[in-house]
Parts: sequence; C-alpha cells; structure tokens
Amino acid sequence: MFIGARFLIGFGLTFAHTGATVLITELAYPPYRAPLTALYNSLWYSGSIIAAWSTFGTFKINSSWSWRIPSAIQAVPSILQLSLLWLCPESPRWFVSKGRDTEALRVLAYYHADGNEQDPLVRYEYEEIKAAIDLDRGIASSVHWTLLFKTPGNRKRMMIIIAIAWFSQWSGNGLVTFYLNEVFKTIGITDPTIQLLINGILQIWNLAWAVTAAMLIERVGRRILFISSCVGMLVFFILQTVCAARYAITLNNSAAHAVIAFIFLFYTSYNLAFAPLIVPYTLEILPYHLRSKGLTVFLLSIYGSLIFNQYVNPIALRSIGWKYYVSFTSFIWPVNLFLTFSITDRLLLLARVRIVLLLLLHR
Repeated sequence: MFIGARFLIGFGLTFAHTGATVLITELAYPPYRAPLTALYNSLWYSGSIIAAWSTFGTFKINSSWSWRIPSAIQAVPSILQLSLLWLCPESPRWFVSKGRDTEALRVLAYYHADGNEQDPLVRYEYEEIKAAIDLDRGIASSVHWTLLFKTPGNRKRMMIIIAIAWFSQWSGNGLVTFYLNEVFKTIGITDPTIQLLINGILQIWNLAWAVTAAMLIERVGRRILFISSCVGMLVFFILQTVCAARYAITLNNSAAHAVIAFIFLFYTSYNLAFAPLIVPYTLEILPYHLRSKGLTVFLLSIYGSLIFNQYVNPIALRSIGWKYYVSFTSFIWPVNLFLTFSITDRLLLLARVRIVLLLLLHR
C-alpha cells in the first residue's frame, strides 16, 4: 500500500508539475517572469525542510507512527491544492485557443494591469497570444514529435534540455538527496539523531541558496550561473571524494567532518543553477509550438535519471563506498563543463584541472 501510494503521488505530480510550470510563466508579470519561474523549482526545498524536520521529530517514536506521521503530513499540501485550485485562473492562452477572448483579456488585465483591459501591455500580450495561436493552428498538422529533432536548431535545443535534465540528477546530488544516511555510514556517522539533524540543516541551507540564485537570474545571467555552478560542483565533489577516501584509509574524524563541509559547499554550487534554472531555461529556449512537447521530454529525462538513482546508488554505495564517487566526478567534468564553456575556456580549464589533479595525486 505504501509503494502504491508513492506511485499515485508521483503520477499526479507529473500533471501538476507540467501545468503549473507553464501557468506561472504565463501569469507572471513580464519583468518578474524569470525569477518567479525559477522560484517555482527552488521552493522544492521548502517541502524538503518539512520532510526532514518532521522525520527528525518522530523517528524516536516507538511505533509505526514514527513513519506514518511524516507520510500523513504529505496529505496537507494536497488538501490545500484541492481547496485552492478552484481560485486559480485558467491559462489566457487556453482561453484564446477556445475562442473565449473576453475571459483571456480579463485574466491578463487582472494580473498585469490592475483590471484595466485597455492597458497597452495587456493589449500587446493579448495580440501576441492571438498571433501565436493562429500560427499554431496554421502549422498544427506539421507539428509532430519528430520536429523536436528535425532541424539543427531543434536538435541543439533538445541536446541542451536532455543534458540539463540528466545532469540535474546525476551530478552527485542524488546521493545526498535520497541516500544521505548511506553517505554518512561511509564516513562513520551512524547515529540517526546526528544524521537527521545534519539533513534538516542542509535543507534550510539549500533553500536559502536556491532562492538567492533565483533572485539573481536576471541580474547575473544564465550562463554565468551555470558556469559558476559547474566549476564549484566539480571542485567540491573532488575534494569530498578525496576526504571520503582519506577517512576510509585512516579513519580520521577530521576527514569525515571535511566531507560534511564539502557536501554543504557542493550544494551551494548546485543551487546556483540546477535548482532554479532548469525549468525556466527549458521553457525559454523552446519555440512556443514545441514548448509542451519539449517540457515533456525534459520531465521524462529527469524521471529516467531518477530511476537510475533509486536502484543503483544504494547498491553501489554499500558495495564500493567512496570509490563510487569517482563515477560522478568523471560525469561532472566532461558533460557539464564542456556543455557550458567555449573552446578557449575548455583548453584553459583542462590545463588548470590537470595541475590540480597532479597536485592532489602527488600529495
């Protein structure tokens, strides 16, 4: 029954995730569209905080309620959504596509001009939507799934989208997100109280950095955030691996403490881009007539990578321990950095990273 419930939650979440992402993009006031869409994915950590601290508060209960209470708490957001969903507006694009132009204007005016349907911005957005819908109807017969990969431009878009989706789950974060207790065991931290306490603090840390990055998306730019995130993840995951290996060999507690510090720093880097940016960036680079199909491929790629995390990570950690980290290091370097840097940047980074690795190996 528990596994069945997880399946139903995940099944419903897919619909909510797809619809909410696009609706936020349409309803957000244009200057705030990118930060608000980035905040949508970043606020995942708010739920993670509740989950982390509810389990911290109940794990010592000497009955099945130690896991039933955190599971039941998950029903609260669903009840709130069902209660408040009726107050949520319909998409203005959907209204226009159904010929309900008056309602589309009313929604745009309410959210973008204090109810003034004659506001220039509202009229401009309305005409833009109508033109896009008319264009879609004209090319609807030619818009197939194959179009996502038919042209060089679309193939490049899909390469970026799929790479971002897989890397957002395969950069080493999946180890800490789902199997932090197994990571702790590899560095000698077996006390459940300490494990849950660190996890709770980590989720608060993650939320703070993800929200900060979401607010900087327009000021700093996407590429700089991605590059900073990639470089930071590579450096801190290498250092985390080195310290985990040192603990396994020497049982030095200082090395174990360093692993925890580098986990926090790794997530700082991860949250600069891969928490806030992956959803808005996917929507921004897709043409409107391919947006829903492209977003579907993006979500399928994420869920495919999650299947790997769920079934491979715990087995690998128990079997080879810290050595499993090396596979993530080798994945972070070629895929992520080579997708975000120019050719000149790649050559310079190759030289610098080679020097760092040689110094680490020499030591």
